[in-house]
Amino acid sequence: MSHTEQIQALEALRAWWAEMGVEADEAEIRALTKAARARPDAGQPPAQARALRRIPKEKGHEDWVEEARNLAKAASSFAELKNAIEGFEGCLLKEAARNAACFDGVEGAPVMVIGEGPGAEEDKQGLPFVGRAGQLLDRMLAAIGLSRATNTFITNVNYWRPPGNRNPTEDELALCRPFVDRMVELGQPKLIISAGGVSAKSLLNASIGIMKLRGTEQKLETPGGYSAPLFPIFHPAFLLRRPEEKSRAWRDLLQIQKRLNDLEET
Repeated sequence: MSHTEQIQALEALRAWWAEMGVEADEAEIRALTKAARARPDAGQPPAQARALRRIPKEKGHEDWVEEARNLAKAASSFAELKNAIEGFEGCLLKEAARNAACFDGVEGAPVMVIGEGPGAEEDKQGLPFVGRAGQLLDRMLAAIGLSRATNTFITNVNYWRPPGNRNPTEDELALCRPFVDRMVELGQPKLIISAGGVSAKSLLNASIGIMKLRGTEQKLETPGGYSAPLFPIFHPAFLLRRPEEKSRAWRDLLQIQKRLNDLEET
């Protein structure tokens, strides 16, 4: 099998695994793909074979985090930030994802919702919260006068769908964090809603879970000096699985509505 055929086989296997919801070792797949690209076909001239073997050393995790910081800092608009995220090559999740689900809603809205990351439908459309959980989120927001069409901006702490819909790792979240912080600084929301435990714990660098964080007012501060009150809530996907928790979710929404009204009066 030629190296071209090996690459095609690996890509086909990865696509099939993603479709079946199987978690793949993306680092290993990337290594195998690069090895296949570096391996010359039989009969290839020695000079070309040596050239193919000269692969530059890959950046380490901290190098990619620093690059994300620089890219995010340089973005002066949401459009530029979206381009930076989509062009960022440091997160392995991008290898298996169809699209980056960057944001949706009204730029500069008074409320920003920050979720955990894209699922299958979000990966397909390249937008956050557009599947069943997103539909529930829209209904939850509407109950307190909020809408992504008029006064709410929606994004995530991670922009690429993890294989098998697993939670993003700490390293993956760290790679996305500079873009998240910059999004907050560009939008300057009066109030932030973190949807789900992954989002809340990541944004607040907290060790406690969503059961203890929900119903409390926290504070998010960015490296650029912007701060806003943050309210952790249950992720809508969790409420679809545990509808008995909707009463507590409703109390959280009323708390958010009251705080937002107070902020708009000042």
